[in-house]
Amino acid sequence: MTDIPRRALSRTAKLASLPLGFAGRAALGFGKRMTGLASDVISEEIQQRTAEQLFSVLGQLKGGAMKLGQALSVFEAALPESLAGPYREALTKLQEAAPPLPAATVHKVLAQELGADWRSLFQEFDDSPTAAASIGQVHRAVWSDGRDVAVKVQYPGAGDALVADLNQLARFSALFKILQPGLDVKPLVNELRERVVEELDYELEASYQKQFAAAYADDPEIFVPQVVAAGPRVIVTEWMAGTPLSKIISGGTQEQRDLAGLRMSTLHFSGPTRAGLLHADPHPGNFRLLDDGRLGVLDFGACARLPEGHPEPLGRLTRLALAGEAELVLAGLRGEGFVKPDVDIDAEAVLSYVLPMLAPIAEDEFQFSRAWLRAEATRIANPKSPAYALGKQMNLPPSYLLIHRVTLGSIGVLCQLEAKASYRSVLTRWLPGFADE
Repeated sequence: MTDIPRRALSRTAKLASLPLGFAGRAALGFGKRMTGLASDVISEEIQQRTAEQLFSVLGQLKGGAMKLGQALSVFEAALPESLAGPYREALTKLQEAAPPLPAATVHKVLAQELGADWRSLFQEFDDSPTAAASIGQVHRAVWSDGRDVAVKVQYPGAGDALVADLNQLARFSALFKILQPGLDVKPLVNELRERVVEELDYELEASYQKQFAAAYADDPEIFVPQVVAAGPRVIVTEWMAGTPLSKIISGGTQEQRDLAGLRMSTLHFSGPTRAGLLHADPHPGNFRLLDDGRLGVLDFGACARLPEGHPEPLGRLTRLALAGEAELVLAGLRGEGFVKPDVDIDAEAVLSYVLPMLAPIAEDEFQFSRAWLRAEATRIANPKSPAYALGKQMNLPPSYLLIHRVTLGSIGVLCQLEAKASYRSVLTRWLPGFADE
């Protein structure tokens, strides 16, 4: 691979190979269903081949295709174990690695962004990438002053690739029902499309990272590397060691899992108050657990600007729901646009719908788990469930859309970690309106 395939026809052909691959394997005598493939129909070997193809195509395309794969990998905790197992390893790869760009292409970008004499800025530069993301890859280097640094280089053509991918993936969205038959990928694709333009601007990302680094300077729980240099397609930051969350998910101790979960929730709820920003890309590849117990945070390309912190009604309505104040909760939800004015809905039914989601903060301590998330996903998404019918009467206001997605993504990672901690205390400290009487 020498570059991101930029021509729409080339990228469409690669994406089209996914359903063709599914069809070919289904024709081996295991049925012709290409979506919602049940475990009693598809053999473990075919599931594994499908997972490998999914990683290969999305990883090689990078761009929006890989970004969708990363987003889906966060939600694998909600999948039935019989389906999740064969896909977990392949999807987790998308969080940490992808086929690399050749050194010549990397050097060309560095020359364009940092100047023809870019090598003079470094004492050393490793041409082999240490990590790859959806729109860029990371190289380890030594800055001219002797600091170890991480150099993130954006893939040439990433912008065109993102637009092409997300348009094509919307067409192929039914394909991804192999991950979960009830999964509707289109809203996810549409929301990603709205966010990716900002992520292409590494100078904007650098400004976000500087805000976080200043807000958490010398913090005992959260660590954010300093920005050393930045251009539109290159960002240089201090190097950060530590154990990737993906490794803790696959083989970490319970102590590591619990600590990582607590630190992630602290970042999620304290970021808007301390930095005026919400880190909006909560997949495991963006976090490291440092040896001193701090959570190291990477990749600030996706951030939501919340200069006033998390919306106060979020904390207040959560507190009222836990107190059983059904009428006040319904009135508050109407006021925020979660229930439209012309919808006649029962307050107690709304409370019954909401309360199970609040189980992690109803008690002083809670352990997230895949089983809990699967049960909640089934309760809300099963057409036979009362919660499903009530949920269809609810509305998600645009101002809460990104907060909602990031919260769900964070919960998905906490369930992968199976992390136990005092999440209620985190909200009491950081979520406006939650602790008020």
